[in-house]
Amino acid sequence: MSPLMMLFAFMLPLLIAATQTFDGTDLYTLFPSDPVGDVLNVTQCYCQSPDPLSPDATFGYYHRFDYWNYHLSRSYSISVNCTSSAPHNSNGTKPAKCLDHIRKHKLCEEFLDGNVFCYKFKEDVDNPDHNKPSSSKYGFNNQERGIPGQPSDFLTLDNVTQNCGVYCNEELGGLLTSQTLESLIPGVGRVANTIVKLAHGLAGSMPQLNGDKASWRSLDTEDFQINHHLDQIFLHPSSLSSVSKTSRILRIYQHELDQEISAHVQQQSASDVDSVKRIQAAQADLAELFQKVEGVRQRAIETEGAITEMTADIKRLDNTKKNLTLSMTALKRLQMLTTAYEQLRGLSSSRQYRECVQLLQAMIQLMAHFKSYRSIDQIATLSKNVSDLQREMLEQVCEDFEVTFAKGEIGQRRGILAEACSVMDALGETARARLITWYCNTQLREYRQLFRGSEEAGSLDNISRRYSWFKRLLKTYDDEHAAMFPPFWRVNELLANAFCETTTEDFKGILQKSMRRADGQTLDVDLLLSCLQETLDFEHGLERQFTNTSRASMDTLSSNEEKLPVFSPAISEAFAPYLSLWVESQDKHLSTMIPKYRAQPPRQPDEDFFPQMVISSSTELFSFYRLTLAQCAKLSPGARLVELTKVFAKYLDQYAQHILLYYISERPSGQTPPKTPHIEDIVLVLNTADYCFNTSTQLEEKIKSRIDHDLKSSIDLQSQADAFMGIASATVRALVRKVEVDIEPTWREMRNTGWSKMESVGDQSSYVAEMLQRIISRAAEILGMLHKQQYARAFCDNVVELTANAYIANIFQCKPISEVGAEQMLLDIYVLKKGFEDLLTSNSPPKTAAPSSYIKRVSQAMSRVDPILKTLQVRPSPPEALVQAYLIHVADKSDANFRKILDLKGIRKPDQAHLVELFQAHRASPRNENLQQSSPLLTPLVVGGGSVGGGVPMPTGIGSLSSTASLSTSNLPARFDPSTFGSAIMTAARDGVDRFGTPGLGSSMLNTPTESRMASPPPQNRRTQSPDGGREAIAPGNLNENLRNIGKFFKRDMTGFGGRFGAAKGVEDG
Repeated sequence: MSPLMMLFAFMLPLLIAATQTFDGTDLYTLFPSDPVGDVLNVTQCYCQSPDPLSPDATFGYYHRFDYWNYHLSRSYSISVNCTSSAPHNSNGTKPAKCLDHIRKHKLCEEFLDGNVFCYKFKEDVDNPDHNKPSSSKYGFNNQERGIPGQPSDFLTLDNVTQNCGVYCNEELGGLLTSQTLESLIPGVGRVANTIVKLAHGLAGSMPQLNGDKASWRSLDTEDFQINHHLDQIFLHPSSLSSVSKTSRILRIYQHELDQEISAHVQQQSASDVDSVKRIQAAQADLAELFQKVEGVRQRAIETEGAITEMTADIKRLDNTKKNLTLSMTALKRLQMLTTAYEQLRGLSSSRQYRECVQLLQAMIQLMAHFKSYRSIDQIATLSKNVSDLQREMLEQVCEDFEVTFAKGEIGQRRGILAEACSVMDALGETARARLITWYCNTQLREYRQLFRGSEEAGSLDNISRRYSWFKRLLKTYDDEHAAMFPPFWRVNELLANAFCETTTEDFKGILQKSMRRADGQTLDVDLLLSCLQETLDFEHGLERQFTNTSRASMDTLSSNEEKLPVFSPAISEAFAPYLSLWVESQDKHLSTMIPKYRAQPPRQPDEDFFPQMVISSSTELFSFYRLTLAQCAKLSPGARLVELTKVFAKYLDQYAQHILLYYISERPSGQTPPKTPHIEDIVLVLNTADYCFNTSTQLEEKIKSRIDHDLKSSIDLQSQADAFMGIASATVRALVRKVEVDIEPTWREMRNTGWSKMESVGDQSSYVAEMLQRIISRAAEILGMLHKQQYARAFCDNVVELTANAYIANIFQCKPISEVGAEQMLLDIYVLKKGFEDLLTSNSPPKTAAPSSYIKRVSQAMSRVDPILKTLQVRPSPPEALVQAYLIHVADKSDANFRKILDLKGIRKPDQAHLVELFQAHRASPRNENLQQSSPLLTPLVVGGGSVGGGVPMPTGIGSLSSTASLSTSNLPARFDPSTFGSAIMTAARDGVDRFGTPGLGSSMLNTPTESRMASPPPQNRRTQSPDGGREAIAPGNLNENLRNIGKFFKRDMTGFGGRFGAAKGVEDG
C-alpha cells in the first residue's frame, strides 16, 4: 500500500467526523476569524519530564511561529526547540545553554510556492508576553518587520496549555507541559501600515498548508469528496511531513465538536420538555375557556326567552294604543278638512283672497294626509270636490288679472291682485308659472308687434330702440307692477328672459337675411361689431341689475373668474355664427403689425439700455392680444374663441421668427463685414424671448379660464412658448459666440507651441493666462447685462462646454505631443478649471461662492480631457504600459482610436504595427471584455484633420448650445467673418435642431465640415433675402418646429438652475 493510501485510511474517520459539523468560520482558528490584515501567531511552550525531580529529568522550550499572509490567503509555519537538564530558574532566568541555542537561530524556510518566511530572535526569549516593543524581527521575502507591544489574547490559558501539551509530547520526545507556564499572550505589530495581530493559534484549528481557503470550507458541503480534499491538503510529497500535525489537530477539533454537540443536545432536550409542559397547560386552559363560553351562551338564551314572555302583553297594549291614536287623528283631520272646504268655497266666491290663503294651504296639507285613504268612497268624493275648488280659484284669479289689465284698473285693484298672487303661490308652481307666462306675453305683445311688423324698426340699425323700449318696460314694472307680485317670484328677471328669447329669434332671422342679400353685399363687419357690443352692454346691465354683481372684467388678463350669465339663451348668441368675420378682421390687422415691427430697430438710438429692458413691440403685441381676447370672451366663449387662439398662435410664431430671430441675425449693410448684432441687442432679444415665453403661458391659462369647459383641451400655446425659449437658447449661443471669437488667437498660440520639444513642466502656458483674461473680461461685460440668474448660469455653462470641446479639438492639432507636453497640458487644464469656477461670480461681491452644481459641471466638462492626456503621459516603452494606460483611461476596443493616440505621440507608422498587435492581444483578455467598442470622445476626432471643431461629441440641452464648437478653432477662416454666424443660426433653426446640439432633427452638424455648414445654400423651400437684408422662410412650420424643439431642450436643461422660467434674479440652485 502506498504512503498516500495509508494516510487516507488513517485520516478518513477523523475527516468524516469533522465534516459533519464543520463551520467555515472555524477553518482558520490558528488565526482570528476573517482577518483583515497579516497575522503572526507566536506560540511558546515550556516543557519538562513527567518527574521533574528525577536526576535524569529533561527540560526544554518549544517555539512555533505561524504567519498568515492576507494578500496571498495562505499561512506559513516554522518552529524551533531546545532541551536542557536544568529547569527554569525561579528568578526568571532560563538555562543558558538552551537560551543560547535559541538565540543563535535565525529561522528561515522556503516553501513550495517560492515564498520565504523568517524569524530572528532578540529579546523574545526574555519577553514572552510581548507586552513591550521587541527588537525581534520577522520577515517575508527579505522584508523585515518589527513587533511592537500591545498584546491581544485570543485563547484562554487552558487552551494554550492543551496545545502546548501536544507540542511538548510530539516535538520534544514525550515531555509534558509545565503547569507553571509563563504567560503566552501575543503582541501587535505593524507591517506596511496595516495592523498585524500576533495571536496564539486557536485550539482545534485546521492548518493552512496550501492557501486554498475554499478547500477547507468545502468540508461542510453535501458533495464533499475525500480524495479531492486530501489532494488539496497534500499537494507535494514534502507536505507529508505535516501528517502528524494534521492528525493531532483533527483529534483536538473532533473532541471540541463532541463537547459542543453534547451541550446542544442537553439544551434541546430540556427545552423540548418545557415546551411540552407549556402546550399541555395551554390546552387545559383553552378547554376550560370553551366550557365557560358555552355556559354564558346558554344563560343568555334562557334570559332572552324570559324577557320575551314577560313583555308580550306590553307589546299588545302598545299596538292597541297606537291604532287608537291613529284613528282619532284621522277623524280629527277629516273634520278639519271638511270645515276648511266649506269655508273656502264661501270666501272664494266673495274674492276674500287674504283669508283664502291660509285655508287653502291648510286644506292642501290635509289632503296630502288622506292620499292613502282614497279607496274609501267618502274620501274620494271629498278629494274630487277639493280639486275642483282649486281649479275654480285658479281660473278666477287669472280672470281678475285679465279684466284688470284690460280695463286699466291696476292702480285701484293692486291690493286685491297682490292677495290673489298669494293664492296662486299656495296653489303651487304650475299656477304661478301660468300667471307669470300670461303677464310676460301681455307685456311683450306690443314689442313683438312693433319690431316684427316693420322691417325698418326691426333692422340692426335700430337695435338701440329695442333695448330702450325694454328699459322703459322695466321702469313701468318697477313703478306700477312690482307691488303686485311677491319679490321671490323675480318676475322682472323672467320678463327680461322672455325679452331676450324674443329678441334672439328676431336677430337670427335678420342676420340670415343679411347674409342672403340679393345685391351680393356682405354683412357690414363694423355694424355687426357695433350691434354685438351694444347687445353685450345691455346684457351686462341686466345681469348687474338682477344679480347685484357684475361680470368679471375681461379688460385685463388678470381678471377674476367669470360667473355664469343669468339669462339663457343670451341675445349675443345670435351673433355667434358670424363672429368668424370678426376673427378674420383681427387676423388682417395683425398681419399689418408684424412688418411694421420688423422695420423698427430693437431700441431707439436715443434710448438708454438697462438689463431688464424688452423690445417695445412685444408689449404692444400682447396689449393688442389682451384687448382682443376681452372682446371675444364677451362675444363668444366657444368656437370663435378657439379660432382667435389659433390666430394668436400664428402671429406669435411669426413674431418669434420674423422679429426676434431677425434681430440676432447678421444683415448686409453694404459694407464688409456685414452688420452684426451688438451685445445689448442680443440681451434685449433674450429678455424679450423670456417675456414672451412667460406671457404666452399666462395667455393660455386665461383663455382656458374663459372658454367653454369642453373646449379647454383645444387651447394650446405651449409650442409657441417653446419657440420663444428656442430664441432664448439662440441668444445665449450668440453671447457665447462673442467669447469664442475673442479667444480664437489663444487657440492659434496653443497650436503653434512645440509640445514635443518640452523638457520639463513649468508654470501654466502663456496662452492660458491670455485665454482666461479674455474670457473673464468678456463674460463680466455680458453677465452685467443679464438680470436673471438662470440665463447667467446658462451662459457660463456654455462657455465652459465650449472651451472644453475646443481644447479637445485643438489637442489633435498639436501633433506630436511628448509625455512632458501632455503633463503640461494637464496643468493648463487645471488652471482653466480653477478660473472657470469663479466665472459665474465674477460680478458678485468678493468671497461669493458659486453654486455647487455649477462647480460640479465645470469639473465634469474639463475632466473629459483627462483620459487623452493621461494616456499621452505614458511612454511607448515598454509597450505594455502604453497599451494598459489606453485600456484604463480611454477604455475602448477601437483600433482606429488607439492609432489616433499613437499618431498624437508622434510614433511612426512602421512602429505602430507592433503596438497595435499588442493592443489587440490585451483587448481580447477576459478582464477587458466589458469595454465599449468605441469611445464617443475619440471616434469623431481626426488627428491634424479638418474636423477640429465639429468632431467633438456634444451634450444636449442648454449645454449643447456651446456644442457648436464647429464654429471655432482651425476650421475658421484666417480672419473671422461675422456674417457666417447669422447664417448658422438661421440654418440651425430651419434645417434641424442638431445644429444646436439637440438630437433627432435635421442632419448632424457635428459630422459636417464647418465650411459647408456655414456657407451652405438655402434650401429650396426658403425664400431669398428680402431687400432689407432679412431672410423670410417660405415654410415657417419647419422653422417654428425647430425653434420649439430647441426651446424644449433649453428649458429641460435649465430646470437644474433653480426656479422656473421668468424667476427673478438671484434664484440659484444648490
